[in-house]
Amino acid sequence: MLTISIPIFLLAIAIEYFLSKKKNVKAFTFNSTISNISIGIAERLSSLALTGVFYSIFKNIHQYFAIFTIKETLFTWILLLFLTDFIWYWYHRFSHEINILWAAHIVHHQSEEFNLTVSARITVFQALIRNVFWCILPLIGFPVHMVMIILLIHAAYSFFTHTRMVGKLGFLEYIFVTPSHHRVHHASNVNYLDKNYADIFIFWDKLFGTFAEEKEEPQYGLTQPLNSRSFLWQHFHQLLELLESIKNMPGLKQKIKIALAKPETISPDLRQQLEKKFLSVKNVTNNQKREIQKKYIMGQISLIILLLTLLIPLYKNIAGEMVFQLNALILITLINCGAIMEQKAWIFHLECLRFIIISAILSFYFPDPALISILLNVILLLCFFFSDFKRMFLVFIYGKFFYKRLVGMSNKF
Repeated sequence: MLTISIPIFLLAIAIEYFLSKKKNVKAFTFNSTISNISIGIAERLSSLALTGVFYSIFKNIHQYFAIFTIKETLFTWILLLFLTDFIWYWYHRFSHEINILWAAHIVHHQSEEFNLTVSARITVFQALIRNVFWCILPLIGFPVHMVMIILLIHAAYSFFTHTRMVGKLGFLEYIFVTPSHHRVHHASNVNYLDKNYADIFIFWDKLFGTFAEEKEEPQYGLTQPLNSRSFLWQHFHQLLELLESIKNMPGLKQKIKIALAKPETISPDLRQQLEKKFLSVKNVTNNQKREIQKKYIMGQISLIILLLTLLIPLYKNIAGEMVFQLNALILITLINCGAIMEQKAWIFHLECLRFIIISAILSFYFPDPALISILLNVILLLCFFFSDFKRMFLVFIYGKFFYKRLVGMSNKF
């Protein structure tokens, strides 16, 4: 199922993109779309391991701790769907209202555009927390195969609510979560903050007082936008802000209190302070080389998507050390793409590391002495002439003028 989901995801995005062009709606930007897809790839990668782990956990909970014995009937399928969405509502609401959960969920709300690629902005941390909430379902007594199917339907439904191409849907607006409702949820307008948490049925929000209708044009993203497209910074900035807040609190009680408090209790000045500490000032723009950068990033992302699509059906049969190397290769590539968008000089270090990993993979599958000799010689050349190769690569990607400015800048994240 995961293998099929990737082509469907890409086809739906392509259709939405062409519709947005036809309607003259600027729903996509290059940097934002690449950031969204990169985070989605990392989540898909982690799900290969997490799905099996939580399936086993669900199975053990159901076998040894189930409160009721629930049989598979039409009524129990419908009941499970409603209960799943009810649990989602509270998981989602808590993720917006509790600092430690918001640190995992905030990544989903960072995009300042709203399109189908935004649905991919799920981190491994969010996936872990969400699955803990899903443990309630087998604990109640729902069979594991029923739970897994409903969770699949639940996830698929939410994908299609992340779009600006669909307007209001008449009477369906009173029952289901529609794209209009979810646009409100992703908006940073004051009247839309902390609204519309449900995933399938909108009446949960109406019942618990968190509903808002789409009236004014939504402005998407965080109330305090990020100043970086760094893959790492997008994942960890909120956690760093929370840790800094905890460190500044006196006593254990106050530290626990801030971790469980609402996100607005964290000083907005902290983000600026941490950005100055960890991020270099990004004031370099390079229109001349921008197309080269875009093509290079697109090439990397396309190859990684292809690799992931091929990897999924073979995952269980691949040796553990090879899985580790492939995962490392994919993650390094995602970090690299974000670093190029941020115009970092240290991308060449990632390129070298990636080449070493690829060499190890090729040597494992094709243990030909001639091939291994060639790869080792290339690695030795990189070591001996590292500075020269780095200069040539950065000039190719950024240009001579920008290379000179880059090497004089701090390049942290």
